[in-house]
Amino acid sequence: MDIARVYEQFPTQHDCISHLEQKRWGDKPICPYCRSDNTARYEHRHRCYTCETSFSVTVGTPFHNTHLPLQKWFLAISLILHANRNISAMQLSRDIKVNKNTAWRIRMQIQNAMAQRHQRTLLIDVVGMGETYVNC
Repeated sequence: MDIARVYEQFPTQHDCISHLEQKRWGDKPICPYCRSDNTARYEHRHRCYTCETSFSVTVGTPFHNTHLPLQKWFLAISLILHANRNISAMQLSRDIKVNKNTAWRIRMQIQNAMAQRHQRTLLIDVVGMGETYVNC
């Protein structure tokens, strides 16, 4: 995905969550704790009736436990994957309008996720890229 289109395609947090749910689960949410599909949706969260746990689509992803809007995460992923060489935390902080420590954490989370096959697939699917060479 062209980085200029990230905010066009994902104008709201809800759009980001819906896209992430579709890429991660398709039509049937699966509990990240017990792998059951006996779940129900309640607003922005899901409830598993097997293990009686509440969860969101971000559990088990680099986006878990973040207060940063998913739009900024999606933009950061796109910037990192499109960079000809490693993007610095300072450059990323300027591009997505966060402080340098937050940008460093985001960059590390994305790079660590790219080292894991299932996480890499999710991140590449999020920004809609095909074959990608990533130098992390």
